[in-house]
Amino acid sequence: QVQLVESGGGLVQAGDSLRLSCAASRSIFSINLMGWHRQAPGKQRELVATITSGGRPNYADSMKGRFTISRDNAKNTVYLQMNNLKPEDTAVYYCNARYGLAGDSWGQGTQVTVSS
Repeated sequence: QVQLVESGGGLVQAGDSLRLSCAASRSIFSINLMGWHRQAPGKQRELVATITSGGRPNYADSMKGRFTISRDNAKNTVYLQMNNLKPEDTAVYYCNARYGLAGDSWGQGTQVTVSS
């Protein structure tokens, strides 16, 4: 099992940047897939981006070009760099890890609020 702790959220203005971090409780070297999801008020949780154990990223179409996911296996941390933030990016951002046959862990989330 792995515990995940997100950090880096906050209140920013439109056009600003933020970098979210997701720290894992153990080595992420062998974790198959790590990713970021978000949930805005009144909406379903949606995928933002994922990254494989080999470092291959994948993005939701609406995030391409503004968001970058990366992982640092030495620090057991996954990052989400968010640029040119928009009010519609306001949401709670959750880190997720999928490992083994059916392992699936979530962090507690970090709030991102973008003012216009």
